[in-house]
Amino acid sequence: MAAARGFSTSLSVGNCDIYTDRKLRTDSSINALRIRNSSYRSVACFPPRTQFFRSNLRYKVLTPEPRRLNPRCEDNRNAEMKSNLSSISALEMLKTSAADRYTKATSSIVVIGLNYRTAPIEIREKLSIPEAQWPQAIGELCALNHIEEAAVLSTCNRMEIYVVALSQNRGIKEVTEWMSKISSVPVSELSQHRIVLSNKDATQHLFEVSSGLDSLVLGEGQILSQVKQVVKTGQGVPGFDRKMSGLFKHAITVGKRVRTETSISSGSVSVSSAAVELAMLKLPECSHATARMLVVGAGKMGKLVIKHLAAKGYKKIVVVNRSEEKVVSICKELKDVEIDYKPLSEMLTCAAEADVIFTCTASKDIMFSKDQVQTLPAGQRLFIDISVPRNVGPSVSDINTVQVYNVDDLEEVVAANKEDRLQKAKEAQSIIEEEVKQFEAWKDSRETVPTIKKLRAYAERIRASEVEKCLSRMGDGITKNQQKAIYDLSLGIVNKLLHGPMQHLRCDDGDGRGLSEILENMHALNRIYGLDKDTSALEEKVRAKMEQSQKRAS
Repeated sequence: MAAARGFSTSLSVGNCDIYTDRKLRTDSSINALRIRNSSYRSVACFPPRTQFFRSNLRYKVLTPEPRRLNPRCEDNRNAEMKSNLSSISALEMLKTSAADRYTKATSSIVVIGLNYRTAPIEIREKLSIPEAQWPQAIGELCALNHIEEAAVLSTCNRMEIYVVALSQNRGIKEVTEWMSKISSVPVSELSQHRIVLSNKDATQHLFEVSSGLDSLVLGEGQILSQVKQVVKTGQGVPGFDRKMSGLFKHAITVGKRVRTETSISSGSVSVSSAAVELAMLKLPECSHATARMLVVGAGKMGKLVIKHLAAKGYKKIVVVNRSEEKVVSICKELKDVEIDYKPLSEMLTCAAEADVIFTCTASKDIMFSKDQVQTLPAGQRLFIDISVPRNVGPSVSDINTVQVYNVDDLEEVVAANKEDRLQKAKEAQSIIEEEVKQFEAWKDSRETVPTIKKLRAYAERIRASEVEKCLSRMGDGITKNQQKAIYDLSLGIVNKLLHGPMQHLRCDDGDGRGLSEILENMHALNRIYGLDKDTSALEEKVRAKMEQSQKRAS
């Protein structure tokens, strides 16, 4: 007897397979087993002693044979059973409850990802997606059956996928499997390290990220630039559409406001500056003035490392990079510092002459292997690797004369001024909570758009039908001007009748209506005109995606 608190059912009705999560409860007032989905009002009733058996991943409803009674009782019982079988009410109700899940549900904003708190760098680097590949990733994610929009935020401390899911649970499953596919990390292992947040929680998380509250270095400013880059990269990319674009643009606004209205970023450090501070901690104090510095990579992170080294008083820095262009640009900004550019082909030669080596490139390949480092002249060397994926092989640390640190080792530096920043973070939280409410109101107001479209279509069908009837009754003698007058009259009447309902479905500034009232109006109109009986926009989107997937597969 499947009288468990919760289980997953699937009923095969004709050619329709219905999957859904259900809770079983016993209703003593009717002495029948009721299957209730806590999300909807639809209830399926089964006679007492109904049994559920699992066969080929399907749950079959089996009603036991009635006990033999006297002929009159048995006739009555048979008649009752025939009536029940003819109506198939319970089964149909269950079918309807499951099949209209898209009609009653709305799309969800979901974030699935990993960060420095939940996963070590060994896992994060396998999922890292270079910025140039973000558009391709968005395309692959939106090709999944239950994903409508997507965005990728991949940094040295996090890899997060933001999506608009047509079905929340299915969307999470599809994205997790996609992450496993691109990284070769099993789903079971990803599930141990991932974060999954939806709707309001997902929105709040992104706003905290853009404000620097979720960073390893609390209040750091580089993450806001990275969130801006998500929007810049996503412009014009199919799948980075209204909701994703709106979410990330709002996150940028929140990040700017938090930094303007609080002092969370005053004196804050970045990952790059923390890396320089870590090098100062690990170097013997007597060698600070004479240590030879090598920076591999002249991108955003490398540029910041160079600037922070210059601020520490280092006037000569060797920089290895693929091209000279970026190094020349840095030289123009730091005229008092002697920056010596070297191509990648001379990297090992430069490393042989350096005491401290910072690696901060976007390369997915190991740039310093154990074998390579062992060929360098004897002497103490310090590698600070802030690249994800890592540029310095893990086994390099096995060499006695070499110390290797990566982004996960920066906590030692960050902890120094974390307490002061935590106090400032409390001030930022009130701003974030206010902004979350504003974004959620905007997002929820978009839920009325399908109802507005359906109501207009409903009115237009009636108008067109009645005009056609009118013209047919008037015969062939009617002029074009008369036809136009009748058409304009019908259109004017419909527009005036719809004006009131449409106004009460829109969330305009200064109209005095709250979101809850607008959503109540939407549900009322759906009930009155039966607008929710049609195939929902979500269901249509899912069907279209599945058809596209089948075409690609064939």
